[in-house]
Amino acid sequence: MPQGELAQVLRGVLKPADERLIVGPSSVDDAGVVLLGEREGLPGGSSVALVQTVDYFPPVVDDPYLYGAIAAANSLSDVYAMGGRAFSVLNLAGFPKDFPKDWITEIFRGGFDKVAESGAIVAGGHTVQSTEAQFGFAVTGIVERSRLSTNAGAQVGDRLYLTKPIGMGTMTTSAKFGKIEWAQLEPAARQMAMLNDRAAAAMNAVAVHACTDITGFGLAGHSHNIGKASGVTLRIELERVPLFPGVLPLARAGNLSGGARRGRAGLAEFVSLADGLDDALTNLAFDAETSGGLMIAVPESVSAALEAELAERDQLVACIGEVRPGSDFTVELV
Repeated sequence: MPQGELAQVLRGVLKPADERLIVGPSSVDDAGVVLLGEREGLPGGSSVALVQTVDYFPPVVDDPYLYGAIAAANSLSDVYAMGGRAFSVLNLAGFPKDFPKDWITEIFRGGFDKVAESGAIVAGGHTVQSTEAQFGFAVTGIVERSRLSTNAGAQVGDRLYLTKPIGMGTMTTSAKFGKIEWAQLEPAARQMAMLNDRAAAAMNAVAVHACTDITGFGLAGHSHNIGKASGVTLRIELERVPLFPGVLPLARAGNLSGGARRGRAGLAEFVSLADGLDDALTNLAFDAETSGGLMIAVPESVSAALEAELAERDQLVACIGEVRPGSDFTVELV
């Protein structure tokens, strides 16, 4: 659901927050975070919190195993974005009555293999018959309160880092309409199936201020969430944003997901566009991503340390902009 519509739906529905709720729906963060304490039978002053999230979606690739793995990686990513580690998952799945059973087996296998890779436990799940396939997970993670990363912590002067190239919406849309073959899509599918655990470990090794993962709202949308929650403006240099190989020509040919159009329209009042920007590159910034990388806001004083930690873990090192004082816009694309 577009961000603006979601905000309208939730307005007047949400109840006053419980004191144990550290991160809730109001900040449009990646996950909810609930502090555990005496009411749960723990000693007073406990700093352990639960990170809770849920995500599921229809197939984004035709390979059933990779579809399951991508759905799992995407669900787990929200925990990593909060600075946590995954502990357990519950599966959510729906399939049409005549859906091939061997495909269902491969979807589950891909998802459960990825959960095992994360170190989390499959604790159960729920399945239904549906008109189209749907697959994903509700994930519970654990985070020390001191390590919690949210949308609300970005500070003026922070550097912004991205840990995966963007372009997944364009790649999957291009495949859906026969513009590219599986040989071109498979590397993108494998990127989407890659966990953000190593990027999160690099982030947790230094003192970062904020983090989000780049998923359905796209680079611009998730940047807006940080800017709004933190009261700052994120200045992103589009020429420095890493793109998945081959995606720019596809975007120039108009092979964008519907998320690009919806995001550009819905965020028009919050995102400023510099004169002379490449239109296709701009659209890619608004396009929806699936299981994208982390975007990390880190003080300039420790940016070199973050780069070293990312490189040590074989993660992309891409500084794409900086945090500036709040303005009429939450995001500036330049």
